[in-house]
Amino acid sequence: MSKSGSLFKNPTLLVWGGLMVAFVLANGVFIYLAQKSNPGLVVDNYYERGQDYEKNMLKRMANAPDWQLELIVAEPIRTAQPARFELTATSGSESVLNPDRVTVHAYRPTDAKYDFATPMAELNSGVYRAEVTFPLPGNWDLLVTVEKDGVEHSAARRVQVAD
Repeated sequence: MSKSGSLFKNPTLLVWGGLMVAFVLANGVFIYLAQKSNPGLVVDNYYERGQDYEKNMLKRMANAPDWQLELIVAEPIRTAQPARFELTATSGSESVLNPDRVTVHAYRPTDAKYDFATPMAELNSGVYRAEVTFPLPGNWDLLVTVEKDGVEHSAARRVQVAD
């Protein structure tokens, strides 16, 4: 009786061998999917953008605007239906802030090609409104930027868009 044939009939070795084959195949599938479904969120000039961000943050800290921004989101938000966003902007002395420009930026964390920006219109003194229509359901990051005399301040919020 030969012992070489009995090595491949051992159930322990067959189970471990099957697990190793499944592990290698699963990782191969994951690597293939990762390369084919790249969301493209990496930028080419990341180092320069990081330095620019640091300079802007230092400039903001030096100017230190004492603004309070409150973003009000009308829930629920649905795909292909206008959603209303309101922003109340005041300065530190509780006086109304009259900025030069107010913009709401919507970022989709999983795919940058759906990012967009919409200007907000002044509803009352210090109150701004925009109606935004989201093309896809899921998580969206909102960033409302308020600019006055070259100084920019922002308020951020994550919203869930239903189908």
